This record gives sequence, C-alpha cells and structure tokens, in this order.
Amino acid sequence: MDIQDSNLHKQFAINCFNQVWDILENKQRTPEDEENMIHMCHASFWHWSRVADHTERNLSIGYWQLSRVYAVTGQGDQALHYAKRCITIGSSANLEPFYIGYGYEAEARAYLVLGNKEHALASKQKAASYLDKVTDKESHQMLANDLGSLD
Repeated sequence: MDIQDSNLHKQFAINCFNQVWDILENKQRTPEDEENMIHMCHASFWHWSRVADHTERNLSIGYWQLSRVYAVTGQGDQALHYAKRCITIGSSANLEPFYIGYGYEAEARAYLVLGNKEHALASKQKAASYLDKVTDKESHQMLANDLGSLD
C-alpha cells in the first residue's frame, strides 16, 4: 500500500467514525439509521486496519465503538464479542488504563443488554479499578460518566 492509499483509508476511517457518533447521539434514530450506523462502524474499523501506521489504540477504540453500537441496538452477543476484543487488545498492548477501562465498560454494557446483571456488575467494578488509574481529568470524567450511566 502506498502512502496515498493509507491517507485515504485514514480519512475514510475518521469520517465514518464521526458519522457513527452523530447517529449515536441522535435520540430519534430510525431502524435505518441504526443499520447504517452498524455498517459505518465496521467500515471505520476496516479502514483503520488499512492505515499503514495504525496502532493498537486505534483498534481498541474501534472495537469499543463496535461494542457500543451493538449495545445500543440491542445486540448483546455482538456487543460482548467486540468488548472482549477491546479488552484483549488493550491488555496485550499495555494501553493506558483509560482504554482498558473502556473495554470493561463496554463489557458491562453488553452484559446489561444480555440481562446478566451479575456479570455486568463485575465488569463495571473492573472498569472502576482502571478509572482510579486514569490521571487525565477529562478522560477520567468521560469514563466516570459512562460508568454512571450503567445503573
């Protein structure tokens, strides 16, 4: 792959990622919006994987977003699958606590969608243990807010 292809993949990845966020934030999503959101989220991830200098952090974020998209669309099994991928890549790459914490946040959310409150609580507690290690105030607050929304 040449640098131009890599730059195009990066631009597509970013555009799709941001469009997914726009749909996630829309409280009046239609079933068609949700289907498009799922497709764009997979497209974003795929394009990131084609960027020459992508990192495990990029992939961790992509797995997290896939998990969130599947959770908000009520597809708990898929949400759990991608949450576990997020945790695995974050842990194996020794990413910052923020990213691993978000992996466990995603896992807790997926378990809630699946109706497994016991596992959700355990995952939320693991996420909280990583939250305690997040030193950046804005990142700490973001994760804290998402964990608070799991109640």
